[in-house]
Amino acid sequence: MTHFIGELISLGVAFSWTATALLSEFGSKRLGNLTLNVWRMGLTLLFSMVLFVFVLGTPVPTGVSATACWWMLLSGLVGYAVGDYCLFQCYIIIGSRYGQLFMTLAPLAAALTAWITLGQQMAPMSIVAMLITLLGISISVIGRGEKHTLSLKLPLRGVLFAIGAAVCQGVGLVISKIGMDYYDASLMPSWVVPFSANFLRCIAGIVGFSVMLYLREGFQPLRESVHDSRGLLVAVATTIFGPFVGVGFSLMAVQYTSAGVASTLMALTPIIIILPSYWLFRQPITWRTVLGAVISVIGVSLFF
Repeated sequence: MTHFIGELISLGVAFSWTATALLSEFGSKRLGNLTLNVWRMGLTLLFSMVLFVFVLGTPVPTGVSATACWWMLLSGLVGYAVGDYCLFQCYIIIGSRYGQLFMTLAPLAAALTAWITLGQQMAPMSIVAMLITLLGISISVIGRGEKHTLSLKLPLRGVLFAIGAAVCQGVGLVISKIGMDYYDASLMPSWVVPFSANFLRCIAGIVGFSVMLYLREGFQPLRESVHDSRGLLVAVATTIFGPFVGVGFSLMAVQYTSAGVASTLMALTPIIIILPSYWLFRQPITWRTVLGAVISVIGVSLFF
């Protein structure tokens, strides 16, 4: 069983992200996108500090180089402040099920970013994988409109937010990879490195979300949310399954297995989420929905 620890972690992350997506859709509609994300970032920082105290004896990770720190902060701005804002907005507009379907575009964005920034080559199979992933998404979201022409079944604004979220996640992942390469693993247990990296990303995230919240609505929604016990419970659960456990373990998974295997298993979320979204939000299940999700995941697997 220990030989498959990376695979098991990756599969667990897929279920964790499914729970996060469903909870985030509910929480965003109840508390608001920015308010929920400020809570998520703050709670993740708090949980991480507790973890560091038990493991490292200090509330903040030490020995992180300035270069690694700046790369992780940049990753947090791209992946959290911009990416999660787009993701939660698409949850509000088109729902978490379709939002997670579009997130299968993240590997495509990561590959293109790695090609541009790191010089990593794009194999012919990667091009095929991209086309298959796009085909799966198209099957799910494009239907027949008036006069038998093809049209989007979803609001265009929600689709654009979903695409933006996927691109930011892919770009943020590559930036995180660059930053983690500057870590000195001898200064802390190797499994703590992803949580240290995520801690820095969340600092950038909470600053970004707080600024956006203040400029858009002020801090009144945040103060009012303190009295919403149900909303805060959802925020805590979303934090545990998402930026704390989900992201931390997703970074850990690639330390125990290949990035391809880990990414493929973690990309199963669009399939796993179909039944829960029907039970919770009564979103209908059609053969196009299932087929599109399966084809998209196959495309992600071929990517690696």
